[in-house]
Amino acid sequence: MRAIWTGAITFGLVNVPVKVYSATEDHDVSLHQVHDEDGGRIRYQRRCEIDGKVIPYEHIAKAYDDGERTVILTPEDLASLPSERSREIDVVEFVPNDQLDPLMFDRSYYLEPDSKSLKAYALLRKTLEDEERTAIVEFALRQKTRLAALRVRGNVLVLQTLLWHDEIREAEFPSLDQTPRITDRELQLSSALMESFAGDFEPEKFSDEYQEELRKLIDAKLEQGESVDTAATFGEEEEKKGGGEVIDLMEALQRSVERSRSSKSSSSKSSSSKSSTSKQSSSKASSSTAEKKPATRKAPAKKSAKKPA
Repeated sequence: MRAIWTGAITFGLVNVPVKVYSATEDHDVSLHQVHDEDGGRIRYQRRCEIDGKVIPYEHIAKAYDDGERTVILTPEDLASLPSERSREIDVVEFVPNDQLDPLMFDRSYYLEPDSKSLKAYALLRKTLEDEERTAIVEFALRQKTRLAALRVRGNVLVLQTLLWHDEIREAEFPSLDQTPRITDRELQLSSALMESFAGDFEPEKFSDEYQEELRKLIDAKLEQGESVDTAATFGEEEEKKGGGEVIDLMEALQRSVERSRSSKSSSSKSSSSKSSTSKQSSSKASSSTAEKKPATRKAPAKKSAKKPA
C-alpha cells in the first residue's frame, strides 16, 4: 500500500506521527463507453456553452449556481478558506464506543506509526482499548475539513471519517407514526424464524456474484477473439502521476493533564465575561456581513434551476 497522507495525532502535548493509508478498495470491473460499431472510445469534452470552445483545465473555474445567478470562485477565493494548513489530526474528545451511530461512518483509513519509537502509538492504542473509548478528531484532507473517529481494530489504529450532523437525513415517514398491534404468538413465530437464520457473521462467506460473472463473461469473450485493439480504438492514454521531534512521553502526559485541570478551574470564572464578549463580537460580525455582498455574475438563461454540485 502507498501512504496518501502523513501527519501526527495530537492530544495535549502528546504527538504521535503517523502515515495514512486507504483501508478499502473498489473491486468492481472498470467499464468504458465505446461506439458499438467500431469499438472507438467515447470521451467527454469540457466545452463552453457560450462560445462552444473546448476549455483546457487551467482556464476552468468553480462556480455556484442558484438557478438564476452564478457566483464564480477564483483560486484566490478558495485559497482563503480553511484547508490543509497543518498536518495534525487533532483529538477533540474521547467518547464511549457505543455513542457513535454507524450511519455517520464514511471512509476508513489505517494509521501506521511513522517513527522509530512505537511507544506513543502503542500507548494511545492500549488506552483506547482499555477505556473502551473512541477519539473524535478533526483534520484537513484534500482541501476539506474532516471530522473522524479514531478507534482500535486489532493492533492498528483506524481513522474513520464521519458525516457532519446536517448530512444525516431524518427518517420522517407518516406511516411510522402508527403502532400496529402485535400478538404474543406473532412475536414468538417471528423470533423462531429469526433463530433459524441465526449465525456468526463471517464476511469471507459472501461474494459479489455480479462482478464474478462479469469477469467470466469478459474472459470468455477474450478467449473467443471477441475483442478489439485498445491502442488503435481507444487511443493512447497518458499515465496519471500520481511530525516533528517527539518530546518525552511521560512529561507530555503530565503537562497535558495539569494544563487540562487548570483550564477547567479557570473556565467557570471567565464564563460570564466570555459570554459578554461573544455577544459583542456576534453583533459586530452581523453588521460587517450585512455591508459585504458577494460579487455575482449573471449566468446564461436557463429553463430550469440546477441543484448545487
